[in-house]
Amino acid sequence: MIITDQNALSALCTELAAYEFLTVDTEFLREKTYYPKLCLIQIGTPDGQAWAIDVLVKGLDLAPVFALLSDPGILKVFHAARQDLEIFYNLTGQVVAPLFDTQIAAMVCGYGDSVGYESLVRNITGGQLDKSVQFTNWAHRPLSRKQIDYALGDVTHLVGIYRHLSEELERRGRTSWVFEEESILTAPSTYENKPEEAWQRVKIRSPKPKTLAVLRELAAWREKRAQDKDIPRPWVLRDETLADMAAQMPKTPEELKKIRGMPQDMPAKQAGREILDLITKALSSDKTTWPQPEKKNPVPSSLSPVIDILRMLLKIQASENDVAAKLIASADDLEQLALDDKADIPALSGWRYEIFGREALALKKGQVAVGLKNQTIVKYKISKDSDIYE
Repeated sequence: MIITDQNALSALCTELAAYEFLTVDTEFLREKTYYPKLCLIQIGTPDGQAWAIDVLVKGLDLAPVFALLSDPGILKVFHAARQDLEIFYNLTGQVVAPLFDTQIAAMVCGYGDSVGYESLVRNITGGQLDKSVQFTNWAHRPLSRKQIDYALGDVTHLVGIYRHLSEELERRGRTSWVFEEESILTAPSTYENKPEEAWQRVKIRSPKPKTLAVLRELAAWREKRAQDKDIPRPWVLRDETLADMAAQMPKTPEELKKIRGMPQDMPAKQAGREILDLITKALSSDKTTWPQPEKKNPVPSSLSPVIDILRMLLKIQASENDVAAKLIASADDLEQLALDDKADIPALSGWRYEIFGREALALKKGQVAVGLKNQTIVKYKISKDSDIYE
């Protein structure tokens, strides 16, 4: 069913407030905007009912929906919730809570790294999704019956997936693992795009404090401009263009024209003058305020074999414990662990330590070995008298 009327929406939300959990999804567009353009909100209930709320109806007040999303007594179930939650945060200034992300839960239950919704539907519920309208224009009205059915399917199948995964988590004693991983999704800072921090997302070769100071000013300018005009960042200037300007530090419109990717008409316009002023401002600013390049401990080539063995151990432990390897430790984590037994990484604390960190430290101390048996990588314990056993 699709909701296009305020009275119907208010009545629906009153009814939905009685449920213990709700499944939620959205349809949105972002190709031509900075902020996601919300087109549809889908909500499902434990008994298999589902509604699509047409948020593009003029004058429709979504306050009753937002009240549900912030209700502490209702668990909101999403799949790969990051972008959906960003949309709601932009609209309300509040995070959705409490929530349950089935993608994270599936990783904890051994379904692989960043498992897709279609895969979970097929493997858990035995259902099939019609993906023919997945990339449709959700802002076009009226919506077809096929579009509405597809949108509703994103929350009806989610009920069975949630129940299966929550039961599996409870059986394995891993429910707390999921909520621990979801803490980043419930942090407002996750969705705050602060212009003064935008430079950290731009890759630059051979970063130096001076170039980073220029990049910081330019990236903040681009971020503000993209936000104000509600257009994608690359429509203002591409990352490569920002990086090139930070490295070349042009001082005149003529020099600005030579920057890679610079629109030819921009140097002569107000935007060009603003860019040159920002470069001058950055170069004349207090040097003690300039960003410092991130110092990362270089990994000696002699440690490459250690990292390789840790990687194999990670695969073994992930397989034995039915947890996605990506969720346990990253490639950077393994490098830091190879360098330092007390590295400040997630793998050396909490549940990750229990299933991987402890074994990794034992491997480095020679108490665990990794080898081949019947063409399969296996782990061996090494006793004090040097006997090896599985």
